[in-house]
Amino acid sequence: MNRLQNFSQMRVRFAPSPTGPFHIGGARSALFNYLMARKYGGKLIVRIEDTDLERSSSESEENILTSLRWLGLDWDEGILVGGDYGPYRQTERLELYQKYAQQLLEEGKAYYCYCTDVELEAERKALLEQGEMVGYMGKCRNLSNRERKSLEAEGRKPTVRFRVPTEGHAVVVNDLVRGRVTFDTSTMGDYVIVKSDGIPVYNFACVIDDALMEISHVIRGEEHLSNTPRQLLLYQALGLKNPQFAHVSLILGKDRTKMSKRHGATSVTAYREAGYLPEALINFLVLLGWSPPGEEEIFSLEELIQLFSLDRVAKNPAVFDLDKLRWINGHYIRQSSIKRLVDLSIPYLQQAGIFASILTPKEQAWVELLVAAVRERLSSLSGIVQETRALLHHEAPPESEEAQAVLREEQVSTVLHCFKQKIMDLEEPLDVDRAKSLLKQVTKETKLGGRKVFMPLRVALTGKMHGAELYYLIPLLDKEGCLNRISAVLQDTCV
Repeated sequence: MNRLQNFSQMRVRFAPSPTGPFHIGGARSALFNYLMARKYGGKLIVRIEDTDLERSSSESEENILTSLRWLGLDWDEGILVGGDYGPYRQTERLELYQKYAQQLLEEGKAYYCYCTDVELEAERKALLEQGEMVGYMGKCRNLSNRERKSLEAEGRKPTVRFRVPTEGHAVVVNDLVRGRVTFDTSTMGDYVIVKSDGIPVYNFACVIDDALMEISHVIRGEEHLSNTPRQLLLYQALGLKNPQFAHVSLILGKDRTKMSKRHGATSVTAYREAGYLPEALINFLVLLGWSPPGEEEIFSLEELIQLFSLDRVAKNPAVFDLDKLRWINGHYIRQSSIKRLVDLSIPYLQQAGIFASILTPKEQAWVELLVAAVRERLSSLSGIVQETRALLHHEAPPESEEAQAVLREEQVSTVLHCFKQKIMDLEEPLDVDRAKSLLKQVTKETKLGGRKVFMPLRVALTGKMHGAELYYLIPLLDKEGCLNRISAVLQDTCV
């Protein structure tokens, strides 16, 4: 039987810790879980793992949930949605964890540990100096009641440690991505499952949550693979049914090191603020570790639901290629309607102080024309600010030696004077159709080929040899802008 077939009644979960902005790796995990749930008619549960009390915050939780919805990844049960397996925030489930911890204590499968942080650090250093594997040495494993009471009298608050089977015991993880992975428990050491303040650690709390919420498949990053044997031991000790596991590859930067800020932004919010579209980010993220069946790389969310499968998820690390993300985002920008792009672009122009909070009808029309002009060249919507500022300057000096050379060509004086006169004679407002007509007139009257007319005009008006169509740029600059720039070039070149 194929190891990927058991997907009936699938229940998957995405369980982020709200300790910072929503990370791009977390978004990929959420996406993979979403796609599996939707493909197999299952349920996606979102719960919040907030037992790191010092680092967790409501702001981070809101950022995660807002980002999920911005990406279009809705969920069926969990935080904000509700369901029959709540509460869906770990700090609201503490009594449940205490109950199962007590069960392990009573059955002798866990014990109280009174070692202080100072003692544990000294033990760790000693093991390192001896060249031995670092792990808890079991000092409190077999304390008598008398010894426990003596330590408690000193004011020590114990943690709860799980008693790991050591002799001849191995834990086998039948991973849906990595296949059979075996862990030797003899090097694991007894690990803490409840801290001294009564708060459960990750490996304990998520086991209880996944079991009680009847999670069938845990799909998460490779960095969690080392946690899995500890969790499987807890499932076994508590008599709980464990889910199937799938650990997807790490995300690395282009230099093959762990993804960090030096490779680009690491949070979903940063990409949203930079002007990346949600469908572009979804399309990019799915390709980080998953290979489509053909050569195509552009997919809608609906197409991904049909195509996605864990047997095409790679074991090898995925490389975060920002250039590829820009290319994908540019594709979706070109596929979007002008209205949508205008609505998304205006906040960037307002934030840059180019327009007031409410645009006039004339300003709105100008932005619509600008978006139509430059969307073929945009890789992110925040680039609209640079495009706008370039058009609002009074002058546009040639940006390269090659551009300067264009303005030294012998026909330039004739072309610029002809164009300037046509602009001055124009009585109607400039628009795209009039700009096209004006360019045809200049070409006809100068009796020159297209390049000899259009290239010097482009350089004179923009300072660049490439860019948006002239018939967009001319009305965007308007009469005054065109005359200012043409006059400046004519003056500088003394023609």
